[in-house]
Amino acid sequence: MGILTWIIFGLIAGAIAKMIMPGNQNMGWLLTIILGIVGAFVGGWIGSMLGWGTVNEFDIKSMLLAVVGALAVLWIYGMATKRA
Repeated sequence: MGILTWIIFGLIAGAIAKMIMPGNQNMGWLLTIILGIVGAFVGGWIGSMLGWGTVNEFDIKSMLLAVVGALAVLWIYGMATKRA
């Protein structure tokens, strides 16, 4: 995939993950894209490790893997930036 496709894919995955994840994560659209792209890579890695596929194609399975990865990254980000 081209870099523009990864950005769009990351934005979609990050936005979906942000809607699913409860709580108030104060982040803008740029951080959402970055976490979505990282999440897409994480989802692809998890999918390839479990034999479920990768996020090399723009299809439903790839989007699901990317959203799961983005949820994991968003959860880690929330734990890292949690105020005591």
